[in-house]
Amino acid sequence: MKKSILVPKRIMRSIIALFCLATLSYGCKKPQGFEYRSIKNFQVEKIGLNKTQLAMELVYFNPNNFGVDLKHVDCDIYINKSYLGKYVLDTTMHIDKRSEFSLPSRIQVDMKNVFKNTLTVLTSQEVQVDVTGNTRVGKAGFFVTVPFTYSGKHKFSLF
Repeated sequence: MKKSILVPKRIMRSIIALFCLATLSYGCKKPQGFEYRSIKNFQVEKIGLNKTQLAMELVYFNPNNFGVDLKHVDCDIYINKSYLGKYVLDTTMHIDKRSEFSLPSRIQVDMKNVFKNTLTVLTSQEVQVDVTGNTRVGKAGFFVTVPFTYSGKHKFSLF
């Protein structure tokens, strides 16, 4: 007579649950932050003594091996260590895997902070740009907050 081994249902459910959890955790890798590439189509839209509005396209690269949805961007921008303004994007957009993309951007600049450093900026050949903030990225309706920082020198000349 052949003996069969019966596994209790409770143990079988636990094994299936562990297998599903392991599969999900392997497949759900946390997205990497986007890499800044460049600025294009820079324009001054409105000039004012208190506030000035700038428009530009910020070009980034998605280093992830999967497409993601960008839901929110919130960052502070500094020029030569002085606060320039805040950038917020609240539009959801899809970004393909390992691809370059651009974000249409408008930034309200507080002119008080710009006037403080005008002489330094005008007399230098390059400016230090620092950006710190967070993005909400996700896939299939699951979003995580990914912090990012950027720091770099940019050539600047009025003439």
